[in-house]
Amino acid sequence: MLRNALLWASSNPYLSERLPRARFVQRATRRFLPGERLEDALAEARRLQGEGTATTVTLLGENVATPADADAVAEHYLAAMETIREAGLDTEISVKLTQLGLDQDLAATRHRLDRLVRGCDPGALVWLDMESSACVDRTLEIFRAVREDHQNVGVCLQAYLQRTKADLEKLLPLHPAIRLVKGAYKEPPDVAFPRKADVDQNYIRLTSMLMRARKEGRAGRPVIGTHDSRMVGEANRMAHELGLAKDAYEIAMLYGIRTAEQERLVRSGYTLRVLVSYGSHWFPWYMRRLAERPANVWFVLRQLVR
Repeated sequence: MLRNALLWASSNPYLSERLPRARFVQRATRRFLPGERLEDALAEARRLQGEGTATTVTLLGENVATPADADAVAEHYLAAMETIREAGLDTEISVKLTQLGLDQDLAATRHRLDRLVRGCDPGALVWLDMESSACVDRTLEIFRAVREDHQNVGVCLQAYLQRTKADLEKLLPLHPAIRLVKGAYKEPPDVAFPRKADVDQNYIRLTSMLMRARKEGRAGRPVIGTHDSRMVGEANRMAHELGLAKDAYEIAMLYGIRTAEQERLVRSGYTLRVLVSYGSHWFPWYMRRLAERPANVWFVLRQLVR
């Protein structure tokens, strides 16, 4: 019930407009959001790199209203990549295609993404976030089209969607870079697994497919995006049994979540990449983060009591 309530809140325009003004909410977000500016995110990226951790940055927001808004997002990311390059940071970008105009024009969205990928350093990736199930077909269509011309683009897949195993099987001939997450949008039970145990089981199944494909040379960099210690342990066990080096895949976590575990993984020699978010449109994203882990809700409640 709590998860459903938080996911409902994430898409409620009234709450999205008013709750971010509350001081306790602003304080609580600082655990997960170092600031609203790119400079804030890159300052944390620089600090984390000094501790042996790579990063991905993402500008929060989705479903832009006009082509001009989508153009502005593309220009922002192009400038961000130049800033990252000049700073010498091991930092990649991750973008939602609805930020690049997916709701308006498929061809224009592909063109904007193509500009970002061409502007990216050859050794880095431009990541496509996966959004709600209604966006999956169009996101994968654009990913396939751009991937045919460029290798430095990756896509996120969500283990809670029942279709994802089939999607992964269809993508593997492209030798793709895949970031696997559990998923955090509200979906009907005929689209997404309603039980956590089923999501976990599918996550392990998909991780195994990715690791084996990596071992066999049929996949690019697998990124295991989870804060679940059991999922991390399963991924590391599979890699060890397959003889994969620790730098053959990455573990991805969000900024501010399970920081002690993040530090332990780096000390143990695993490749960790932390996703650092920034931007003023943080409320829907923040509600979905709370819905992912009940422990996050208790953190906010402690802020309220204070």
